[in-house]
Amino acid sequence: MITEIGIVAGEVWQYLEKYSEATLSKIAKAIKRERDTVLLSLGWLGREGHIFIKKEGDEYKITFQKKQ
Repeated sequence: MITEIGIVAGEVWQYLEKYSEATLSKIAKAIKRERDTVLLSLGWLGREGHIFIKKEGDEYKITFQKKQ
């Protein structure tokens, strides 16, 4: 499972690098992955400081953190 989470984290990273921000639902649909796996991957990326996650109503908004 850890390998799959890492692979999905890479897919999420590539998506956000291109689009800068999106909702959880939009990312999951765009990369064709299950919402739960995307959530686990977002946790990984968030812990590493690569993204910001903000709850907006019933949805999560994810913003890519560009490192300098």
